[in-house]
Amino acid sequence: MERKTAHDFDQELLTLFDAYVHGHIDRRTFLDKAAKFAVGGVTAAMLLDQLSPKFAEAQVVSPEDSRIKAEFVEFPSPKGYGKGRGSFVRPATASGKLPGVLVVHENRGLNPHIEDIARRLALDNFVTFAPDALFPLGGYPGTEDEARALFPKLDQAKTRQDFIAAAGWLKARPDCTGKYGSVGFCWGGGIVNMLATQLPDLGAAVPFYGSAPNLEDVANIKAPLMVQSAETDPRINASWPDYEATLKAAGVKYVRYLYPGTQHGFNNDTTPRYDAAAATLAWKRTIDFLDEHLR
Repeated sequence: MERKTAHDFDQELLTLFDAYVHGHIDRRTFLDKAAKFAVGGVTAAMLLDQLSPKFAEAQVVSPEDSRIKAEFVEFPSPKGYGKGRGSFVRPATASGKLPGVLVVHENRGLNPHIEDIARRLALDNFVTFAPDALFPLGGYPGTEDEARALFPKLDQAKTRQDFIAAAGWLKARPDCTGKYGSVGFCWGGGIVNMLATQLPDLGAAVPFYGSAPNLEDVANIKAPLMVQSAETDPRINASWPDYEATLKAAGVKYVRYLYPGTQHGFNNDTTPRYDAAAATLAWKRTIDFLDEHLR
């Protein structure tokens, strides 16, 4: 069966789904409001299923791929939840040290898609670490709905400290050169923006459709930024003009790409919001940017 894309759905339905994914409406409200788009034997629940991630179908690099070594490791986070956990991945045949990339997930914890992203980055010759913000609450629970329900229970101040600690852990790894960057998506894009304001040694930051950091902290940014934005993403894009003005005033080195015809989440190849052309270009730009600044 041919995979559906965002163009197969009404924009109002996609906007509803975005609101559901980000916790602004609950499942019942989504289904009630989506009912008017359920025609021709398709139910609202079927529409939700069509829009939801298909992890197995989209997997690019298997956890058992012989080209990588992947393991779950714990790290200390004394200013956060005390201890964190994530997926650490490195190329199997790496000789010598490699630059690090901290991978930050969306607002559902370390799901199979983000684990796959970390493995993909390892094949581009980085040591990568993808922490799970939900670890203090038992970890990614196995389904997106359960994860979405858990996420608001996190103490965001502690969670931010966990990611700061994870970055320090990655930088200090004996297999890391000490140069490291960060890539994040959605909520994780916002975390990458935040990390750039808090970590003077961050070598490169690539937030995908992430919320702006506290503007009063922007002058602290030392890392070059590559901001990846979707055209149809009013919630995130509303903050960009003020963020850009502050970046310019602070003299921060940045580039921003806006991908025409794309939705929030266009890089996530597990859902219909995935835009293959935009994602391929954005990912090539990301790898080139990380190579330029970390090697």
